[in-house]
Amino acid sequence: MRKAVVALGGNAISPPGEVDSIRNQFMHTRESLGSIIDLLKQGIIPVITHGNGPQVGNAALRTEQLADSIPYLPLGINVADTEGGMGYMIEQSMINRLRADNIDREVVTLISQVLVDENDPSIENPTKFIGTGLPEEEAHQKAAQFGWSIKHIGDGQWRRVVPSPEPIDIINSKVIKKLIDMGHIVIAVGGGGVPAFRDINDNLEGLDAVIDKDKASALLGNQIGAELLYIFTNVEKVALNFAKADETLLSNITLAQAKQYYAEGHFPPGNMGPKIEASINFLENGGQQVIITSIESIKLDASGKNGTIITI
Repeated sequence: MRKAVVALGGNAISPPGEVDSIRNQFMHTRESLGSIIDLLKQGIIPVITHGNGPQVGNAALRTEQLADSIPYLPLGINVADTEGGMGYMIEQSMINRLRADNIDREVVTLISQVLVDENDPSIENPTKFIGTGLPEEEAHQKAAQFGWSIKHIGDGQWRRVVPSPEPIDIINSKVIKKLIDMGHIVIAVGGGGVPAFRDINDNLEGLDAVIDKDKASALLGNQIGAELLYIFTNVEKVALNFAKADETLLSNITLAQAKQYYAEGHFPPGNMGPKIEASINFLENGGQQVIITSIESIKLDASGKNGTIITI
């Protein structure tokens, strides 16, 4: 029985430009499960992870707008809330799909804390955008009210920025491994997991930050002994010179080639960069294969005809 980590992008559940209703989120969640069922039919047990960018932005917005009437919730709680809510959607949708396909598997969602270094450089220099753009005066007013860091994004708009520290350890990875080894489907590390650090007494404490879900997914895969990592995104294949006249789509590449292209700057930090970095980490620490593609185009036969497949 092989193991895989399947990382669903938050935009796959809440596509840009669409009303982000719960009804639509459920619809897109159900649409995303076909490839996971294909994995099960191949004898591969998946751990499902997911992004939460649109969802945590909405959760933070609700917190801001209600701050005068109810206590303001820190970002770590927003991450945990979306991890639970989105996990519920995926879990329920998966249970229904398994029943329809006559597949006897249990499904469980775990809220995952992810250990980070409280001295990670990103904490002093936050760069991860969260929430929507705001006019300068409003942005500075909210920054003063809530203790935000903000950055100018052009056209008179400003956005909140938060740290995105590197994941060091998935706190409940041993439990996840036991459940996977028993044949259960686990949903974990939603939104990259809830960031936490160890204080002077070795106790866990929360942190207002977000963790890249692909990096956390790769780390989880290594910690549970997964052979495969699937990263679902909004493009069919990884490209060199993306969106340029000489764009080149990549089908099958090696770890060495991925490292070379990454070093050459082909993959921007805010887009494909973290996915390639996560892929490199996964393969260098025990993984065997990474597939990066869209949910619509994935073919789980490792043929190289769909998606970008990276191997050692």
